[in-house]
Amino acid sequence: MTRVHYDSFIDLKYKPKETDLICQFKITPAKGYNFREVCSITAGESSVGTWTEILTVNKKTQKKITPHVYYLDKKNLRCRIAYPLDLFELGNLPEILSSVGGNIYGMKSVNGILWEDITIPKKMLKSFQGPKFGIKGIRKYLGVYDRPLVGTIVKPKVGLNEKEHAKVAYESWLGGCDVVKDDENLTSQPFNNFYKRFKATIKLCKKAEKETGEKKVYLINCTAPTHEMLKRIKFVEDNGGNYIMLDILTLGWGALQTARKATKLPIHAHRAGHAMFDRISYHGMSMEVIAQLARMVGVDTLHIGTAYGKMTGGKDEVLHIEQEMEQDFTPKTKENLAQKWHGINTVLGVASGGVHPGIVDKIIQFMGNDVVIQAGGGIHGHPEGTIKGAIAMRQAVESTLQKIPLKKYAKNHEELDKALKKWM
Repeated sequence: MTRVHYDSFIDLKYKPKETDLICQFKITPAKGYNFREVCSITAGESSVGTWTEILTVNKKTQKKITPHVYYLDKKNLRCRIAYPLDLFELGNLPEILSSVGGNIYGMKSVNGILWEDITIPKKMLKSFQGPKFGIKGIRKYLGVYDRPLVGTIVKPKVGLNEKEHAKVAYESWLGGCDVVKDDENLTSQPFNNFYKRFKATIKLCKKAEKETGEKKVYLINCTAPTHEMLKRIKFVEDNGGNYIMLDILTLGWGALQTARKATKLPIHAHRAGHAMFDRISYHGMSMEVIAQLARMVGVDTLHIGTAYGKMTGGKDEVLHIEQEMEQDFTPKTKENLAQKWHGINTVLGVASGGVHPGIVDKIIQFMGNDVVIQAGGGIHGHPEGTIKGAIAMRQAVESTLQKIPLKKYAKNHEELDKALKKWM
């Protein structure tokens, strides 16, 4: 009885419309259910279906908004579902996610569902703002066009007071970092007040700019309940700030949309908490979907992994996410859906997590120049401190761009040499 009302969503002859939202899932059926059946249940449960026969159906409307399971790959447990656009409230990402993913993860008919990929139609894309700056805008703002950007996170993650924090940031900029950011769990604790930290750090940011002749940015973490987040963003804008950072998943998509509409500054998206969604290979939401949604809402830089550092994420995964963020079109393959971005600005990927000068060449060769190479411990853990650690990072970038092996370049560059001896 519970299955009868979900069996009408398979339509392998259906050709998706340009207006359809297409979602790709990897679905592992529970015992007693077959793959085809569960794919149909998933389509119904994420749209117009229910567990029993009902008498309140508007057949005309239901026909218009019924999704279609148009692709099945039983071998790889993969299906693709096309959802009519009228199912959704445009410009409302929380509603879109509640609609597609709200119930399906809790169904007894599955052991796991991984939302692998998404194709967002033009009309939905255009109902969101997209990145304000994008890669070209960030490069123009910093005046850096021909190399990767170099960034750092103030370390330790928490525990420094406002003046100590500002000093570490200043030394990072002085050594050659373009970008300095807060870590994900530093907001406004008793030992480090947000407002005092910002004033102290932005003052030294301006000082470092004058001393180095380079533009610098400070990505302060404004993550907070929405009213306080907006208060902090305004404070940053009113007091000479040049960038904000948000923990987009723990903050929430609705609050991110609010922030995007409220600020004139670039937004850095920290992906804190992403592994709660994408760590398991058969259940959750892939980082690629998270990244696409973040681009649609409008972040300018986003953590995407390195494939070489301390965090999970293989080469193929990281590379495809980068392509999805930095290109105007990604083609359809056996594993991934196509996506046209219709003029929505690009997002600059941030390679971070276990990064040090010794793997900079690998990151650039893998990800190209359009990347922020971001090292925390890999700068502040340098044997001679933060300034020398930042110098070593810039030297590693210069070495790679000049196509000189790191160890050879290090013979005439003491800072890089000492970094390689510590971490290689």
